[in-house]
Amino acid sequence: MKKDNILLIGFMGVGKGTTARAYAKKYGLYNIDTDDLIESKENRRIPKIFKKKGEAYFRKLEQETADWIECCVQRTLISCGGGFYQVENLKKLGIIVLLDASYDWIYKRLSTAKNAKNKLAKRPLFSEPKKAKKLYSRREKAYKKVADLVISVEDKHLDEILEEIRKGVEELRIED
Repeated sequence: MKKDNILLIGFMGVGKGTTARAYAKKYGLYNIDTDDLIESKENRRIPKIFKKKGEAYFRKLEQETADWIECCVQRTLISCGGGFYQVENLKKLGIIVLLDASYDWIYKRLSTAKNAKNKLAKRPLFSEPKKAKKLYSRREKAYKKVADLVISVEDKHLDEILEEIRKGVEELRIED
C-alpha cells in the first residue's frame, strides 16, 4: 500500500525545497528533505560525501533513507535529491510529483537568484554546464516515467504551483 506522503522530485535547482517548504506551511504538513537527512546522518555536506566516498556510497545512503521513509514516515511532504528517483521502493513512499522545467530555465533561475553564488556552489555540477545538461537529458525521461503527477513550474508563481500540486494530489487520492 502506498504511503500518505507527497514526494517532490526533479532536477537539481528546479525549486523542490522552496516548493516543499511553502506547501508544508500552507497545508500544515511536516516537510523533510532527503539530502538534509543524509547530510545529518553522515555529518558532512553532500559534495564532501561524493568526494570522500563516491557516488555508489551516496546512492546506498539514499536507499537507506528511502527504507526509513517507508518504515517510519507518514503524512509528510518529502523534497527529494535529484537522483532519489532511482531508489527501489520509490512508488511505495507516496505520491510522486515531478516539478518539471527546462534545463535553461533552471540554470537561469539559479544564476539570477539573489544568492546565486551560493545556489550554484551548492550544486557543483553546474560549474560544468555541458555535463549538467547531459545529466538533465538523461534524467528527464526517467523522472516522467516514475511520476504520478507532472507540474510544469516554468514562469509560474509559487502559489499557482502549490495549488496545482494540491489539486493533482487530491485527484490521485480519489482515484485510489
